[in-house]
Amino acid sequence: MPPPFWDYLREYDELRDEILAAVDRVFRSGQLIRGPEGEALEKHMASYIGVAGGVGVNSGTDAIYIALGALGVAAGDEVITVPNTAVPTVAAIEVLGARPVLVDIGEDDFLMDVGQVEAAITPRTRAILPVHLYGQCVDLDPLVSVAKRHDLKVVEDCAQAQGSLYKNRRCGSIGDASTFSFYPTKLLGGYGDGGMVLSDDEAVVSLARSLRFYGMEQTYYAERHGYNSRLDEVHAAILALKLPRVEDWISRRRDIAARYRRGLQDSGLRLPQENAHNRHVYHLFVVEAPDDRDALLARIESRGLKCGVHYRWPIHLMRGYGHLGYRAGQFPVAEQKARQIFSLPLYPHLRDDEVDEVIEIVRSAI
Repeated sequence: MPPPFWDYLREYDELRDEILAAVDRVFRSGQLIRGPEGEALEKHMASYIGVAGGVGVNSGTDAIYIALGALGVAAGDEVITVPNTAVPTVAAIEVLGARPVLVDIGEDDFLMDVGQVEAAITPRTRAILPVHLYGQCVDLDPLVSVAKRHDLKVVEDCAQAQGSLYKNRRCGSIGDASTFSFYPTKLLGGYGDGGMVLSDDEAVVSLARSLRFYGMEQTYYAERHGYNSRLDEVHAAILALKLPRVEDWISRRRDIAARYRRGLQDSGLRLPQENAHNRHVYHLFVVEAPDDRDALLARIESRGLKCGVHYRWPIHLMRGYGHLGYRAGQFPVAEQKARQIFSLPLYPHLRDDEVDEVIEIVRSAI
């Protein structure tokens, strides 16, 4: 049988004894929320990324709106981002009552077209939210320059880019704040939801910590309106034992990506571009079909292989975001990619023979 598109059971089998020991340690501690496990993970994650501190929260979505809120984004403000992201990116902006403003993406790397950002800035713009999609970073130096010229904040959405590098700097260490998701499919994933806000600004970290806990700084006294968004101790303990393995997992992901490249060269598919200034971590291996993507996927799936589409609908074409006022054709690159792209299975515990089987099935379907 072809391998599943994603599978956590092999990882769990490898780490089972350590995971169960960590869970038992938490249960026996008598502290399930806001305890030493969470504090340790925040410290280790901040050290890994290279920033002053981190704040564990309930999800990657929560991380975005808490980070934006800690940087002063409020109702009526505008936040610039992209249309080819997952819904949580824009949903988080709207939690604050702010408005997502979209710019198109680059033809070659699917990332925010930084050259379009300045024209999208208005007097209401407060922040820019670049999405480091599929495992590599937006071109941040020119983006940060634009932000500084206009006194805007930059929040890096790193949900798909744990461990990626931009000019030898860690993804998540360059903007005013960054956000991570620990959803199970992510490179550093738990067994449920989870996320983190990181920043090199200790004032931002402190405010994010208050916002995640009802705006409190003392027990049961709210200094400001806040939220209930805490990373539990069980997940913090599990994530902490996985974090030291991230670099090995990235190495394996890059090996699998290289094997796909060798096997699918001259196949007719357009393969992912890795920008010279990036270390791509291949959260996803996204290819482009030359013509009818859905017909090709049907042939692939008839051979027993399940692929993904990340993402089939750009944000501005969804009914749920029709109120933003965008129209079809306004972001032509994002719309074209949504019609052509699909993702092949890629996770560290995928075996070489399974990668070769994926290659064989895809080539035969083409």
